[in-house]
Amino acid sequence: MATDAPPPPKSPTQLPSTEEFVTVQESAEFGELRRSHRSFAFPLTVGFIAWYLLYVLLSNYAGDFMGTKVVGNINVALVLGLAQFLTTFLIAWWYSRHAAAQLDPKADAIKSRMEGGA
Repeated sequence: MATDAPPPPKSPTQLPSTEEFVTVQESAEFGELRRSHRSFAFPLTVGFIAWYLLYVLLSNYAGDFMGTKVVGNINVALVLGLAQFLTTFLIAWWYSRHAAAQLDPKADAIKSRMEGGA
């Protein structure tokens, strides 16, 4: 008699099989997790690289502009250079919030099922 009971929990030393990994990878839930990650990470990566390359190009080809004094001995180059650091930290903070709210719950659900949980 066939039942729809969940499989027994795996022992801590028993790893999921290759077929189980492939099944999860092909599932709609995993596809949504991957889409959620990529739709956040790829645009931010492209944007940050463009912002960084702009800074490099301005430093190389717009020396007069970059040397413009803003306040005292602080020039545009220093302000934009420090903005690079600020942007890096903001993106990391934003990603950690996105991951905690959007990615981690989905990943935890998949992990729980792969480990034989509920």
